Order: sequence, then C-alpha cells, then structure tokens
Amino acid sequence: MKKLAQKIVFLFATALTCPLFIAVRFVGGDGLFCSFGQLLALIPGKSGSYARAAYYSKTLNQCSCNIYIGFGSFFSHKATVVEECVYIGAYCIIGTAYIGRNCTIGSHVSVLSGKKQHGFDQVGVPIQEQCGIFEQVRLGENCWIGERSVIMADLGTQCVVGAGSVVTKAFDDLSIVGGNPARLLGQVGER
Repeated sequence: MKKLAQKIVFLFATALTCPLFIAVRFVGGDGLFCSFGQLLALIPGKSGSYARAAYYSKTLNQCSCNIYIGFGSFFSHKATVVEECVYIGAYCIIGTAYIGRNCTIGSHVSVLSGKKQHGFDQVGVPIQEQCGIFEQVRLGENCWIGERSVIMADLGTQCVVGAGSVVTKAFDDLSIVGGNPARLLGQVGER
C-alpha cells in the first residue's frame, strides 16, 4: 500500500513539474535548468523532495524517481546520473556527477565537477573569463558522504567520507577517508 501511495504522489509531482521540464527541454538552456532547480529546492518536506525527484528524473541525463533530495539542494549541470535509493541531504550542490545506487550524502555537501572547473593560467585575464574543464565525478555504490564535505574526485564502492572532508584525489572501494585534504584512514570491514 505504501509503494502505491508513493507512486501516486510521484505522478502528482510529475504533473505539477511538467511545465518546468517541458520548458527546459524545448526552450533549453542551462540557466533555465538551474533556475527551476533552485526554485524547487525551496519547497519544504517530503512534497518538496517528490517535486525535485520528478523534475530531475525528466531533466538530468538519468535519474531514478526513487530518491530523496533535501530542502535547498539542487543540481547545477544536466550531465548527471543518479541511481536509485540515493539520499541527498539539505543544502547540497551537485555538479557533473555519477551517484551510485544507495549513496547517502549528508547536508551541506558540494560535489564539484572535478578539480579543474576554473582556469587561472592566463595572466591579466579575469579568472571568471578563463575556461575550465568539467569532469564527471563518480560516487560508487553505497557511499556515505559526511556533512559539509567537498568532493572533487572519484570514490569507489562503499566508501565513507568523514564530515568536513575535502576529497581532492580518487579513492578505491571500501576506503574510509577524512581531513582536508582527505587521506586514507582505513578500510570498511577492518574493525
């Protein structure tokens, strides 16, 4: 019965957000995509999460409808994949990413589009006018990202990232990492 109720609520949310994702598809533009995402980020509670999931399931490269997206959270790039059973806490900003099944992302987490988003090599040219490189950052299946972390590099399957960490290099499966910059603290299952 609960699954049926969730499907009905999701269909209702899809109907409500339909004008937004139609506008993004046919009028286009990343600016419009971000604007609608930020608008939907302001809807509180589970109804807001359903609205965000419905919108992103139609606008991201791929996004499961079976996800939770907290208040104030949004995606800044459409070139993102979100698998099912993902939990994204409040006030998260996610760039170009692949988020594996069963990932849990704490509140206030930023997943950047790699480490080279901003160019700064040209002397005398404002950094805002220099081209950067956007890379897809991969979060493997069943990762847990602690609150206020910044993720700039890939994480393998079932990694744990301590709160407040800054991940600047890739880590293999089952890594427990923490710090700024994040370093390997141990392996899941070692205790």
